[in-house]
Amino acid sequence: MTTAKRPERRGLLAPSLAALAALAVLIGLGTWQVERKAWKEGLIATIDARLAAPPAGLPPAATWDRLDRDALEFRRVAFVGSLLNDQEVLVYTAGSSLRGDVSGPGYWVFTPARLADGGVVVVDRGFVPEGRQDRASRAAGEIATPIDIVGALRWPEAPGLFTPAADPARNLWFARDHLAMADAKHWGAVAPFYVEQEAPVPPGGLPKPGKIVPNLPNNHLQYALTWYGLALVLTVVFAIWARSRARERREVEAA
Repeated sequence: MTTAKRPERRGLLAPSLAALAALAVLIGLGTWQVERKAWKEGLIATIDARLAAPPAGLPPAATWDRLDRDALEFRRVAFVGSLLNDQEVLVYTAGSSLRGDVSGPGYWVFTPARLADGGVVVVDRGFVPEGRQDRASRAAGEIATPIDIVGALRWPEAPGLFTPAADPARNLWFARDHLAMADAKHWGAVAPFYVEQEAPVPPGGLPKPGKIVPNLPNNHLQYALTWYGLALVLTVVFAIWARSRARERREVEAA
């Protein structure tokens, strides 16, 4: 009788360990999503607070090489700059989660702006729809005199795995990486950030600037409930299976 029990127990050990490992993974994934939810809510609150604050001046050029992106991104700024309109670059877009007033296809217009002290800050002047990428079609918006620019600090966008390569010969990019633009277009040294312009609206309305309104997805609670739900299902299914195996064992022992 003892010999019969031992194989039965050994038969339960491997499934039990596998179920326990799977349960730990599922609970871990659910807990990770709860932590991600808290992080995302904190990020949204931070962005909202920065975008609601009055604009400040640009960070001094002497500090540009040691700026903290996490502490400054989306901070509103105001400054005076002279747009180098003949140097503009187009970035293709199919829409934006931060600009509800924009729908693609179209292009972001990136233009270097020279400051009074000679420094250069790249400005995302706003959106132009497909068919208006030619500068001649929106010449009224090419302001030649220094202007007061209000916008938010942004840092370069890393290309995704499937992002097409930039085509400098056609003046076309697919990621908002102003440092790569500056290198390819020989703009020289530029600020490590660019400014996403919200004002002023140029004559003719293009490029179309606008205020950033965060609309970041926050589905982490749903994901957490899914993982925890799977953990519960696994627990119930394993309990039913183990109970069935125990009943079969008792029947064998009683025979």
